Amino acid sequence: MSDKKGSSLFAAAIGGGIIGAAITALLLLVVAPQYLGSRIVRQGMLADPQILADAADALQDAQYAPLLKEMRSGLETPFGSSWKGAAKPDVTLVEFFDYACPYCKAVNPALDRLLKEDKGLRVVYRELPILGPESVTAARLSLAASKSGRFAPFHDALWAAGRPAPETMAAASQAAGIGPTPPEDPAIEAELRRNFQMWSALGGKGTPAFVIGNRVILAAVPYETLKEAIAHAREQR
Repeated sequence: MSDKKGSSLFAAAIGGGIIGAAITALLLLVVAPQYLGSRIVRQGMLADPQILADAADALQDAQYAPLLKEMRSGLETPFGSSWKGAAKPDVTLVEFFDYACPYCKAVNPALDRLLKEDKGLRVVYRELPILGPESVTAARLSLAASKSGRFAPFHDALWAAGRPAPETMAAASQAAGIGPTPPEDPAIEAELRRNFQMWSALGGKGTPAFVIGNRVILAAVPYETLKEAIAHAREQR
């Protein structure tokens, strides 16, 4: 089968899935009440509202799938040592984050918990400093630590120390064994540009943002939501 024909079939399959979901929703919301009675349909939805949430997730996943297929390698290949977890993962979770973002800080314990519990999981951390000059300095220091194989000590120390500031970044740099001033490094600048480009392509508007399999989550979410997304990605492999 040619690549062109395969792409057409793939697009048709995605389109068919989206159309099928739309038809199902139409039947539930418009046609079904005429035959089953609005009370029955309403009771069914109230009894299991997760049906609609699952349908919405499936539709969003289908819409993102072609884009993520093209971006997968770039998304899941870490810069230096900017990752934690399994060396040979069966699921990779990608996080776009900013050290100055309170929501990123709040979700970080959930990521550590998932890594501790799930030995097949890898988390790839992508620096996205959007909250000011100190965010940018922190990201550059973090990537410098990453190039030296010391991402995790810097990452953990800066979250523990607090919002990026001269004293907290100095403490994190000392913990990672790197210099207190970010180097002028074209590779680091290229990585930051690449992260912004990928985040923008995914429709990102803030941090944190996550990619897990074909699921894109553009907000801070609880442990349970991330765990479910990981399980779903594992089922789809």
